[in-house]
Amino acid sequence: MGKILVLYFSESGNTRKVAECVGEGAKEVDGAEVRLRSVSEATAEDVLWCDGIALGSPTHMGSIPWEMKQFWDVKMQPHWGKIDGKIGCAFATQGGWGGGAELNCQALMTVMMNYGFLVFGVTDYVAQQFTLHYGATIAGEPRSERELDSPKRLGRRLSEWVATYIDGKKEEHPLVNGRTRFPWPRD
Repeated sequence: MGKILVLYFSESGNTRKVAECVGEGAKEVDGAEVRLRSVSEATAEDVLWCDGIALGSPTHMGSIPWEMKQFWDVKMQPHWGKIDGKIGCAFATQGGWGGGAELNCQALMTVMMNYGFLVFGVTDYVAQQFTLHYGATIAGEPRSERELDSPKRLGRRLSEWVATYIDGKKEEHPLVNGRTRFPWPRD
């Protein structure tokens, strides 16, 4: 059974809403067990417990806020080397489009890579001009269908990778299960 941790920091509540959508998507794969934790309540044991992690935060000047960085620098530092090989992905919110959320996702993935996580992006599109290449990115509060579907798709893909590579369920691989999609012809 795949164990998924959705770990986030949220100030206004927008990132929390995105985290909840990631968790919903992760639960779409049979057998996935999902924990949703803010960095203020999470412990190192939550990270040690999981097989896969979705890490998310609001964007601060194109990067991660200090609360997220502090979690990894202080709470997780003694466990460096103990979580190598887990699977990870990122999601971020921003004040408006072009606010640096993709840079934030890359910074979150850099943190995970330094701990040995295998990180990924998603090649399929949620809606026209709405991709998950670096993770799910949302401007402001997620409201539209494509904004809500984006983090759900990310969470489901995390559970699919955990099911495939940790639990040995090859039928959950996105190229096998038929869930990878391009809803319109690509130019």
